[in-house]
Amino acid sequence: RLPCEELDPYLLPRPPLVGPPAPVQPLDWPALFGNDHPVEIEVGFGKGLFLLTSGQAHPEVNYFGIEIVNKYVLFTATRLARHQLRNVIVTTADARVFLRDRVQPASVRTVHVYFPDPWWKNRHQKRIVFTEAFVREVERVLQPRGRLLLVTDVADYMVMARETVASASRLQETEAPAEHQPQHSMDYLTNFERKFRQEGRPIYRAAFERSE
Repeated sequence: RLPCEELDPYLLPRPPLVGPPAPVQPLDWPALFGNDHPVEIEVGFGKGLFLLTSGQAHPEVNYFGIEIVNKYVLFTATRLARHQLRNVIVTTADARVFLRDRVQPASVRTVHVYFPDPWWKNRHQKRIVFTEAFVREVERVLQPRGRLLLVTDVADYMVMARETVASASRLQETEAPAEHQPQHSMDYLTNFERKFRQEGRPIYRAAFERSE
């Protein structure tokens, strides 16, 4: 199995059908990964630095990446295949739809959202990931004590995200992971984090937890 699998039926070409289409089925994580290790999802993984480094550092964890830009999915899949990582799978999809249709309730340990695009212009507001619907789906798919981790360089985005979590879910904010001190040039969450930290720009981190 290649680490890149086109799983989202909304983005695949549809063959001619006789009768109604088959219903969309939620993923079976043990069947997909071939084991029952805990699953963590990254939403909007870009060039896949977090998936690559975490997948190498934690073979006991299954990582699933969702990215809407196909060229980044192909880039990351090639990167993962080169390192022969079998515990990371990526797909092209809109995460808001994918979580709703393809992820079973209480089946994910952590959802990672790192440096989401703020979409400054009003006409692009519909593309923002951190909506009330997204937060509700994250709450639904998280296991008890599961966490949503958010990192951004935009202070206003963090304010908006905290307000959205508070209004749309029962997730409770908890202590965010401490800022990691990199040991080498690839030892960052994302390429954005490396760039911003080297420039001395502030970075904002938050963690939210589902109750028992």
